[in-house]
Amino acid sequence: MGENHHESLVKGIAKEQKELLEKSEQGIFIYLDDTHKVCNEKFAAMLGYSSAKEWAETDAPLADIAEEDQPAVIAAYENATEKLVASSLAVSVRNVKTKRRIKMQLVLVPIAYAGHLFAIEFFNKV
Repeated sequence: MGENHHESLVKGIAKEQKELLEKSEQGIFIYLDDTHKVCNEKFAAMLGYSSAKEWAETDAPLADIAEEDQPAVIAAYENATEKLVASSLAVSVRNVKTKRRIKMQLVLVPIAYAGHLFAIEFFNKV
């Protein structure tokens, strides 16, 4: 699949989930792959980004997760996209501005859109 196709998928799911992204009190991101993703402003602010657009332009979103928690997040993503199983786990994230670690509860859920599986991730401070 081409780059434009994936970009249109992310724009489409973001439009479909606009109310959730804009009105939720949780930090949320919707992930197809490292390049094709979208988050809400709440999530971007939690991590110290100036905007959701700035976060979406990062090449390695997993870098925001504490290194010791990354394997569990990868396994949860694989469970979501391969087995269609949701996961809930405790993780630490790093604020890019302050470099402080923030403890979060992550709920990762598979979501289908236009014949593709995405992961939608909800973050709450603990």
